[in-house]
Amino acid sequence: MPEQDLLTGRFEEQRPRLRALAYRMLGSFADADDAVQEAWIRLNRSDSREIENLEGWLTTVVGRISLNALRSRQVRREEDIDAIRMPDPVVGPPDSLDPAQEALVADSVGVALLVVLETLSPVERLAFVLHDVFAVPFADIAAMIDRSPDATRQLASRARRRVRAAAPAPDTGIAAQHEVVEAFFAAGRDGDFERLVSVLHPDVVLRVDRGKAGAATVRGADAVAGQARRFADPRREVRPATINGAAGVLVVERGRPTAVMAFTVVAGRVAAIDVLADAERLGRLDLTD
Repeated sequence: MPEQDLLTGRFEEQRPRLRALAYRMLGSFADADDAVQEAWIRLNRSDSREIENLEGWLTTVVGRISLNALRSRQVRREEDIDAIRMPDPVVGPPDSLDPAQEALVADSVGVALLVVLETLSPVERLAFVLHDVFAVPFADIAAMIDRSPDATRQLASRARRRVRAAAPAPDTGIAAQHEVVEAFFAAGRDGDFERLVSVLHPDVVLRVDRGKAGAATVRGADAVAGQARRFADPRREVRPATINGAAGVLVVERGRPTAVMAFTVVAGRVAAIDVLADAERLGRLDLTD
């Protein structure tokens, strides 16, 4: 087999993992694909015979490309979480995901977690994602960001604390999650406020990303319950879906998808609802049955 064909084959074996890394870093399918493609270009420009560990080399390159992309974005402060753009959701049928989707959302990378990652600094996000998700040693990460291993460890630790505080681990078992989501919509359709509140965590947060129309955030069970009847409008078809490995729905009006709703279920109650209602971005997602 020609050397170039062999290199191509080895790169393609790594592509799903590299795309998953870039997706966690950038929250965008298009940006993730661009990062992976740039890594391929750099690999072709390098002498691959001098690369002892191709997997590690590619991980480093994609990490650096993603870090630079994050740094070029508008800097957001932690308190700006209410205006954070919702990452591209991975949407699939209610009972499972295909292998390509599973590669993107392995390790329970839910939408709520990705939203929190958007609030981290670029170096915090890189340290957390590379170490906690991809098991890259701190010494290797430190070389990428020009920090000491101890300082890099502290970055990851700080990021980990913020992630755990703002995005608690969801319940396991997607069937049980779907039951909670269905109870939410059933109570909304019936206009049963008390039943709605009972399926919501007291500190539930509802985030809606409308793209250019702006973002909105509602906090607390009573306030979110007050919004539920609008989502459960009988003129809207609510189709169960798997979103980033967790229960969610696709909202359809007159045959056209108008929203993706991702639910985070903790201890049997809805702790977070993240809604993408940006028509332009929805049009770029694969929302076919």
